[in-house]
Amino acid sequence: MSNPAPRHGSLQFFPRKRAARILPNVNWHSVGLNGNKKDAGLLGFIGYKVGMMSAYLKDNTAHSLTKGQKIIIPVTIIECPTLKILSTRFYKDKKVLGEVMNKNLDKELKRKIKIGKNIKGSIEEMEKKDFDDARVIVYSQVRKTGIKKSPDILEIGLSGSKEQKIEWIKNNFNKEISVKDVIKEGVVDVHAVTKGKGLQGTIKRFGLTLKGHKSEKGQRTLGSGGPWHPSRVDFTQPRAGQMGFFTRVVYNNKIVNSGSINEKDINPNHGFKHYGKIRTDYLIVRGSIQGPQKRALVIAYPIRPSKARVKLNYEFIELR
Repeated sequence: MSNPAPRHGSLQFFPRKRAARILPNVNWHSVGLNGNKKDAGLLGFIGYKVGMMSAYLKDNTAHSLTKGQKIIIPVTIIECPTLKILSTRFYKDKKVLGEVMNKNLDKELKRKIKIGKNIKGSIEEMEKKDFDDARVIVYSQVRKTGIKKSPDILEIGLSGSKEQKIEWIKNNFNKEISVKDVIKEGVVDVHAVTKGKGLQGTIKRFGLTLKGHKSEKGQRTLGSGGPWHPSRVDFTQPRAGQMGFFTRVVYNNKIVNSGSINEKDINPNHGFKHYGKIRTDYLIVRGSIQGPQKRALVIAYPIRPSKARVKLNYEFIELR
């Protein structure tokens, strides 16, 4: 008889506590170094999880066992309303050198957020200074979706050289940025907060083996808490506590299809469960994504793209 595994759950995810914010920070420097995005532009986008469905498509992947056949795969739908630039930050030695605020903000945004009075200057003035990097702080026009009114705000890195970044910022400072201008195809990393499950015991939280039914001190408890000496409970022991609502990343999600609801309506007649109807642009990615419906997501270019995922080639037909 083999011994049951004492515990599961990687200690790399420590501490297991609730996320501090819904939209997580992303290491845009590492994403930009990868070089997956050839032209200048945003390295990520803000989206909202709609839910999961089955996609009916044709597999055109080279050397695939189902090449040329029509298959059904599970997919996740993400609604991506347009973004607008709130401000531009300039960095020197990984520290903020200055920030330029967009003066043509929506009236609704001005009521929702507090804008600092010390943010002055222009892009032309900051351009003359010695800076290492420039990033933009964007806000989502989520009111277009019908989910909520308050916009989500996030700092997103840019690809290209310093001159290309400045040129892109000048051209898009007062424009609406669509997901079709940023991410069209390929694979993406999705950064988001998982579903919250509250206080859970060690069996559900760490996958411990249930004790025998004749156990005197409960089946769903720890068998041994360690030696008497040293007389302490080590932090590596699985204990009951918070489960879910953690910041996690799902790497290399293949984009099956992208489009606008005005061009191709993929809404069911009754709308999507727990979400409603999509009203703006959308992405359809292969597989599942963390979080419940309406969860805000950060869709970023892959930090380490998988060759097997990149070479997948699907011809989208319809949702089922």
